[in-house]
Amino acid sequence: MRVALLGPVAWRTPPHHYGPWEQVTGLLAEGLANRGVDVTLFATLDSVTSAQLDGVCPRGYADDPDMDGRVWEAMHVSHAMARSAQFDLVHSHLDWLPLAFADHCDAPLLTTVHGFSGAGILPAYARARSSYVSISDADRAPELDYVATVHHGVDLGGLPFTSDAGPGLAAFGRIHPDKGTHTAIEIARRAGRPLTICGIVQDERYFAEQVAPHIDGDQVVFLGSVGPQRRAEVLGTSAALLHPIAFDEPFGLSVVESMVCGTPVVAYQRGSMPEVIDEGVTGFLVHTVDQAVDAITRVDGLDRAECRARAQQRFGADRMVTDYLAVYDQLVHG
Repeated sequence: MRVALLGPVAWRTPPHHYGPWEQVTGLLAEGLANRGVDVTLFATLDSVTSAQLDGVCPRGYADDPDMDGRVWEAMHVSHAMARSAQFDLVHSHLDWLPLAFADHCDAPLLTTVHGFSGAGILPAYARARSSYVSISDADRAPELDYVATVHHGVDLGGLPFTSDAGPGLAAFGRIHPDKGTHTAIEIARRAGRPLTICGIVQDERYFAEQVAPHIDGDQVVFLGSVGPQRRAEVLGTSAALLHPIAFDEPFGLSVVESMVCGTPVVAYQRGSMPEVIDEGVTGFLVHTVDQAVDAITRVDGLDRAECRARAQQRFGADRMVTDYLAVYDQLVHG
């Protein structure tokens, strides 16, 4: 089977720091190549992969202010579509733009919907000649038909288990009201626990007004965007990950990464969280700050080894590859 993986080009694949779509696409490319699939990864030309690499973008446009992302994404998609006849399947991880080119794709097109940035992009999905995979059952649009739900997988080897955690809490993700960073600060304060925050600042005003005033380098530490090794260290040494989201989370990679390290999660029960978190095993689902503070008093009673074992079973990259191969077989041979 010859498969083209059409990856995003905001960052390198795999990303140095932030880049969840690039991270998932890179892991899938590695897994497919290891299974003997003839896979070509269309990504930035500085990407690192065991698959064949092709593309037009020298580097991620998010890292270079001189690059216009709209222009480079359009050239990237056009380049991949021009080669589409050489493949049995084109698998896109690049939001809505490739769907506008779907009539120019000379192979079956599969699109993993990594989340909808807004209702305005739905017409591109509804009209395109593409099959769709959702990343959680919760993140399905009623206007679309889906061939499967495939939960993301993570690199288990890059997330070592930590049996003895410290008292501190962690918050990972974009610094944005959707992710509830300010709520995490309030939960940690009321629980009397230090908090380490990691992530890119996506909303500068929100950061300046509701996050930065609380950062003191002691009770509230901000590390910015951190790479894989540092991410694993922070997650593994924390008593719990706080995920008090204010939107319907499509999946939540940091939640899974935390659980694989053995660190349970206290999350607001929205979006995919009931699918991802096994209540009382890998964490607790709550609705309010008061409930989150109470849950923190109970996380020390969870078995961190069991937390890791359950997360390994459900969210290893190898399982994701197997799931996608089943979808590919259905679309190509079914």
